[in-house]
Amino acid sequence: MKSLPRFVITVFLLLQAAVPSLAQSPLQPPGYRSAMIDFDTFESFPPFPFKTDFSMQRPAFRPVVSGSAVYDPFGGGEQFTVHLRNFADSDWCYLLSSSSVISSYGGRGGGHHSGTDIKSFPNDTIRAVFAGVVVMSEPFADYGNCVQIRHMNGLTTLYSHNARNLVRTGDYVEVGQPVALEGSTGRATTHHVHFEIRVAGRHYNSQLLFNHDTRQLRRHSLQFNRSGQVTIIK
Repeated sequence: MKSLPRFVITVFLLLQAAVPSLAQSPLQPPGYRSAMIDFDTFESFPPFPFKTDFSMQRPAFRPVVSGSAVYDPFGGGEQFTVHLRNFADSDWCYLLSSSSVISSYGGRGGGHHSGTDIKSFPNDTIRAVFAGVVVMSEPFADYGNCVQIRHMNGLTTLYSHNARNLVRTGDYVEVGQPVALEGSTGRATTHHVHFEIRVAGRHYNSQLLFNHDTRQLRRHSLQFNRSGQVTIIK
C-alpha cells in the first residue's frame, strides 16, 4: 500500500508530460488584449472537443501547441462579443493583397454557399487574418488543400482550394503570416480562395468581419449567441 501514492504521482507526471494542455494555462498569443472580446466566463472555459469545423470528431484532449487547448468560445454562457472597433491595425490583416469577390456567401445554385470566394492570381500569398493556432492543414474533399485557424477572439477562419499549404497542424501563426498559396485544388473551376469564418462549427457571412471591396476590417462589434444568431453593435 505504501507504493500506491508513488505510483499515482508517477502516472500523473507521465500524463502531464504527454498532454501539456491538461496542466498548463490556455494559449495567450502575444499582443492579446481583453478589450477586444467580452466572454461571459473567460477563465472557466471547459475543454471543447477538438473538431474541424466540418464536425469531424477528434480526441477531446489533443495538444495543439505546448500549453494550449481548444476551447468552446461560449464557455458556460450563451454569448460573447468581439469588439472589432478595438482592434489595432497590427491585430488584423486582409487575406490577399489585391483581390475581388467572385462568389458571395449565401444562396447559390439552389444550395447554400458557406463561404466567400475571393480571386487574386495563381500562387498569390494567402495570409492569416488574425494570429492563432492551425487546427487543420491538409486536403479535405471538395475543399482541396485546406488551412483552418482558431483564434483567441473566438473565431475560426478557413482558407481552401490552395495550391499549397505553407503551415502544419499545430503551428502558431502570427497575424499576416503566409499560410498558403492561391490555387484551384478540390472542386474549383478557377483559382481562388474559399474563405470562411466559423464559431463553434457554425459558419457566418465573412462580410460581417471584412468589407471585401475595400479589404478593410469592419469597425463595429459582433455579438454571437449560442443559438447561431449574430447581432451587429454599432
